[in-house]
Amino acid sequence: MNNQNINKNVFFSSVIFILLLTAVASIWPTELGEFFKEAQTVIVAKTGWLYVLTVGTIMFVCLWLITSRLGDIKLGPDHVDPEYSSLSWFTMLFSAGMGIGLMFYGVAEPLMHFSSPPIGEPGTIESAKQAMKITFFHWGLHAWAVYAFLAVILAYFCYRKNLPLLPRSTFHPFIGDKIHGRIGDAIDTFAVIGTMFGVATSLGLGVTQVNAGLSYLFGIEQSGTNQVLLIAGITAMATISVVLGLDGGIKKLSNINVILATVLMAAILLMGSTVDLLQAYVQNTGAYLSDLVYKTFNLYAYEKKESWIGGWTLLYWAWWISWSPFVGMFIARISKGRTIRQFMIGVLFIPAGFTFLWMTVMGNSALDMVLAGGAPELAEAVNSNVAIALFKFFEYLPFSTVLSVVGVMLIVTFFVSSSDSGSLVIDTLASGGAHEPPVWQRVFWAVTEGVVAATLLFAGGLDALQTMTILSAFPLMIVFLVGGYGFIKTLKADYDLMHVVQNHNTVVQYSQASTDWKERLDALITHPAKDEAKKFLKDTAQPAFNDLRDELADKDLEVELKRKGDESISLVIKNVDVEDFVYNIRLRTFETPDYAPEDRNSYVRAEVFLQSGGQDYDVYGYNQEQIVADFITQYERHFYFLHVKNSEIHQS
Repeated sequence: MNNQNINKNVFFSSVIFILLLTAVASIWPTELGEFFKEAQTVIVAKTGWLYVLTVGTIMFVCLWLITSRLGDIKLGPDHVDPEYSSLSWFTMLFSAGMGIGLMFYGVAEPLMHFSSPPIGEPGTIESAKQAMKITFFHWGLHAWAVYAFLAVILAYFCYRKNLPLLPRSTFHPFIGDKIHGRIGDAIDTFAVIGTMFGVATSLGLGVTQVNAGLSYLFGIEQSGTNQVLLIAGITAMATISVVLGLDGGIKKLSNINVILATVLMAAILLMGSTVDLLQAYVQNTGAYLSDLVYKTFNLYAYEKKESWIGGWTLLYWAWWISWSPFVGMFIARISKGRTIRQFMIGVLFIPAGFTFLWMTVMGNSALDMVLAGGAPELAEAVNSNVAIALFKFFEYLPFSTVLSVVGVMLIVTFFVSSSDSGSLVIDTLASGGAHEPPVWQRVFWAVTEGVVAATLLFAGGLDALQTMTILSAFPLMIVFLVGGYGFIKTLKADYDLMHVVQNHNTVVQYSQASTDWKERLDALITHPAKDEAKKFLKDTAQPAFNDLRDELADKDLEVELKRKGDESISLVIKNVDVEDFVYNIRLRTFETPDYAPEDRNSYVRAEVFLQSGGQDYDVYGYNQEQIVADFITQYERHFYFLHVKNSEIHQS
């Protein structure tokens, strides 16, 4: 066993706690269940307002980032492009974030609110409208804002500030390099535990519905034993997927998920009242948006609906928060190279739009069946066994058996993608942020997820899983609030630096006119080969950097000259308590344009890179004095930024 990529403090403490709690749940399920229920009651009664305020604040901050100038900043260096296409990116984040829940609650939740609304008469057209409003509210922008908020913080600190893709990095603005010690280990350990039980809850939902589908199709008994066996089988599939990795397994499986879900939804849309459903989709969305602010902060303080809001809204908010380390890290992992604005628009609105359409097609179709009097048993089935709701719904549609088969397949693939995505994230947490941890660790965590889900499901059912979700979400809210404040503060400083670098000029600029203009013109229209560019780096840039290093060292500055092969050279000025200044010349290869006189397929540019990334200009053909001049110009801009920030600090 190779322990090289294990963070032993996080790995072993997480394993011990998870196995210990799972063992206690197996041995004393009743006692532990009572404790969880009491704890949940106290949290809902005393701190429900904090859940609502936190999630509401997160959503509005995400919307503000879309409209703010801070949204221009990339999740990574300025020159980096996205790693995945928009379609693959969307399918992966959607499958990880919502999959099984949509299958489980798509039909059930609207019917449950219809039969038992928080306010008003049940079983009426008005209660049907309210049921869809509430369902949209629980599955809409708030859920995706929770995921997006933690994901953007992690992606920013990882890809922009070169910190580990770990929750500990959110505390870097406050404790600095101490995040690499025991404090950081404690933060990551809790994230592992929360992720494990959040994924286990989802797997518990999925396996009960798979069992219900198999019971409907083949008469297989719905029992704890069969559900444990199903978890074992599907976990084995997830293990194979997680071994194949992000591109080989998760990406392909996520594409399959979205295709199957779209086919199933389209079939129901076409077989049902298509025009009525599309009208309902538009009206439901409008009703949701019109009540967004009111519902965001509605705690039923005057109607005293603690039991209802605790069993629905607060449970959902806690579920999304407890899943946020898992989904947030996964989304961050696949989002390098996008601007914050692109990221927020993509993560908030595209999945929410698909979710709203799904809930309308499933929920409104079921509500219409009940209101029309043609499906009286459907509402009763939902109230007696939520897991069977989807398959009872299919009974009232043509080709019900085919729909049920596709439904079971979709639940299984969502199950597998949630499990292997969770395993990948937990593996990253337990290995100190390693990009490609050993395969055996992925297998270990995939199997452990299945064991935890099976044990808790067998011992205490979904109630135990859901209670663990609410309890694990409370301390994570503190991470959100503290990390979010540090993120906004650091992001503003980053924007100020970018603005200064792009716009600040002094009265006297170093001039490139000191060389013969004919030589400069010749350099501009030349498309050098790699050997020529390497020679420029060695014979011109290297001596200029040597002179700069020596001069800066004489002025008692801590300077480091770095070479990366023969295609990159950097000069770094170390700073205390502020960002280092980095001036890097890097060779980049491009396809030779048709208008170029050179007869070759490619040419090379010697581009300048700063701490924030590529600056998109070429210094090939500069002489040593010009390179020194460009370095000093960029350093002057950086120095001006430090002056501006220092002035702001003293003024505040």
